[in-house]
Amino acid sequence: MTQASLTTSPHGPRLNVAVLDDDAALREEILIPGLQDFGFAVTGAGTAAGLYRLMLSQQFDMVVLDISLPDEDGVTVARHLRELSGLGIIMLTGERNSRMHVRALNSGADTYLTKPVDIDVLAAALHSLHRRLKVGATSASSQVSPASTGETGEWRLDTDGWCLIAPNGTVLALTAPERCVLNALAAGRGAPVAREKLIEALSEDVYGFDPHRLEMLVHRLRRKTLNGGAGNLPLMTSRGNGYLFVMRP
Repeated sequence: MTQASLTTSPHGPRLNVAVLDDDAALREEILIPGLQDFGFAVTGAGTAAGLYRLMLSQQFDMVVLDISLPDEDGVTVARHLRELSGLGIIMLTGERNSRMHVRALNSGADTYLTKPVDIDVLAAALHSLHRRLKVGATSASSQVSPASTGETGEWRLDTDGWCLIAPNGTVLALTAPERCVLNALAAGRGAPVAREKLIEALSEDVYGFDPHRLEMLVHRLRRKTLNGGAGNLPLMTSRGNGYLFVMRP
């Protein structure tokens, strides 16, 4: 079992996620460090029994479950978790038939993803699920404003800046460097932010930082929003000044 060393970020608590997968290499070398890069506090387990023991001493916001486990069927685990709590459940499986998909959802899973899964897709699914759970909890006791869900007509940063929400409602999970840059740009409120200031947000060694890395990061962000169905990111170059991010049209 492996737990993230930090459960808080400089801007607030991280979401606690348990990853249950009996493939140790996938769990320890890909899923856990990958999700940590996207700002989650992650704890791993290889068996259902191991997950149950973790839950006796820790609280989790969401669980990522593999269906095939050595000691208990993942669908059964999801059913038990749903009976005990309201945490979010994302099911991972190599199975591609619709019957397994239906079984997973009927057992209480919120989302079903097929392996191999890209880490950014899994991270976005976790952020999106967390937002839905928050909205559901809020709507049970009060009226939810339209801006908290769906299309808002503007770009927004949510989950302590760990995800970017497009005007069409698409949720994009951000890596730590992407989060640093977009938070710094958002703080500029549409005014140009100097490259030096963005580099300061990315690295303590400002003079040793290659400026081309910032250019590549901006390029990847623009491509990420397009490929992710969010549309054109209004992150523009201000020649001689740096970059600016127009969150509202």
